[in-house]
Amino acid sequence: MIVRFAAAALFLGVAAEAAPAPAPAPPTMPVITATPADIYGPLYRAVELARLFPDSKTFADAVPRRDAGAILAAYREEQPRGPALRRFVLANFSLPATPAPPPPVAGARATPLAAHIAALWPVLTRQPLASPPGSSALPLPRSYVVPGGRFREIYYWDSYFTMLGLARDGRADLVDAMVENFTTLIERYGHIPNGTRSYYLSRSQPPVFYLMVGLARSGDAALARRRLAALRREHDYWMLGADALKPGQAARHVVRLADGRLLNRYWDARDTPRDESYAEDVATAAALPARARAGLWRELRAGAESGWDYSSRWLADGRSLASIRTTSIAPVDLNSLLYGMEAAIAAGCARLGDAACAADYRAQALRRGAAIRTLMWDARGGRFADLLWRSGRQTPTLSAATLYPLFTGVADPAQARAVARTVRARLIGMGGLRTTRAATGQQWDAPNGWAPLQWIAVQGLRRYGEAATARRIATRWLATVQAGYAASGTLVEKYDVERRGVAGHGGEYAVQQGFGWTNGVTRALMDAYPS
Repeated sequence: MIVRFAAAALFLGVAAEAAPAPAPAPPTMPVITATPADIYGPLYRAVELARLFPDSKTFADAVPRRDAGAILAAYREEQPRGPALRRFVLANFSLPATPAPPPPVAGARATPLAAHIAALWPVLTRQPLASPPGSSALPLPRSYVVPGGRFREIYYWDSYFTMLGLARDGRADLVDAMVENFTTLIERYGHIPNGTRSYYLSRSQPPVFYLMVGLARSGDAALARRRLAALRREHDYWMLGADALKPGQAARHVVRLADGRLLNRYWDARDTPRDESYAEDVATAAALPARARAGLWRELRAGAESGWDYSSRWLADGRSLASIRTTSIAPVDLNSLLYGMEAAIAAGCARLGDAACAADYRAQALRRGAAIRTLMWDARGGRFADLLWRSGRQTPTLSAATLYPLFTGVADPAQARAVARTVRARLIGMGGLRTTRAATGQQWDAPNGWAPLQWIAVQGLRRYGEAATARRIATRWLATVQAGYAASGTLVEKYDVERRGVAGHGGEYAVQQGFGWTNGVTRALMDAYPS
């Protein structure tokens, strides 16, 4: 097997003079800031469980009009209920303004889709943010692009797929600004949070920072060293606690298998209901004994870190959200991305003249790649599978995550050919790539298709010479988006790939319009498949 580090060389595109690569800051526990649920306690719980607002995220994003202590003292004194509670909240908090979705394009058939996407970037762009006192928003020094709708802040993995479109539309300024924002987040917090809110700081999302850097302008040697230091510090976040693990143990995001090999899992530092989905998490845990609820809430949070919130991938019984077991799984997508990160760090260290650093990360990538190709490969099913790390058994769910080892170059050629056959037979729908084949009502299951997974699949298949299968996925997805746009004048976050042009469904909130990563991936695929 030839290990593919070539793509990782994109991480540093500057001809820097040979110099030792900077060591990252020593590994530390990430900073976790108090969230609105921490600060307002009984008031927060009362507001969310009373369902004062249709979206649990509304109160999480509210900004207090006065000191939190004074608000809580007034709440304890007044004990408002029903309509009085709503009046109390409106008197003491400024609720977030949710921008109206971009208006449908009149005569969408006459307005080219590419032109519509280009016109959406200014609508979704936000200026540098200085967080108001008491706000859950995290400050950002540069402009950025949000997904749209209820997603008022930047999200980690969403942003990479959005940036694909920005780059094609000549918005290198915004790509560079967003990479700078993510670099500063790592420098401040030790990792990139799920999104730029205090309540997201306890977890991250699929680690694609190294891919973002590959899209940005390279700059000078000093900038290259700074980005490399940030990437090494992010790697430390994912590997924190690994050195002390014995076989069969886990710490935070890292697990040591029975044979001593290291892999990673999704995890969250908290075991309470999510601020942004508080009522939903309380309802999911309602049937469980009180002592079991914290465990369930951590599993739900870990599922949110995966980006696949939620999917039959994480469910022990394949259907019920209460059976979620995210932390028991070493996912193939996460470990493939970490392989890519390690390869990128090795390439960056080599370019900056630090041979010891390059050798260290190259060895880590080689070990992880070997584990993926052996432990996560299901030869009979022709797929890469998630791994139940305690038992070493593979989970039964066939999902679009099977394509990540192709995307990052970790698969061997025979595995890639087998995956392509499986994808053609079982995962391609009328409107693009299926997420899974299970129709559970969860949004990361059938019949939904998602823009980022289309991109991962197309790029992975093309990498291994499976051009026809890649084209089939890309052109069906483009037809789906085009049909939806022609019918409604809008783009949405997910689509039903069994019925071309129809928005997806399921999940904890209504389908959002906008939409950052749909715009980005669609624009990039239009470049790759102009006909």
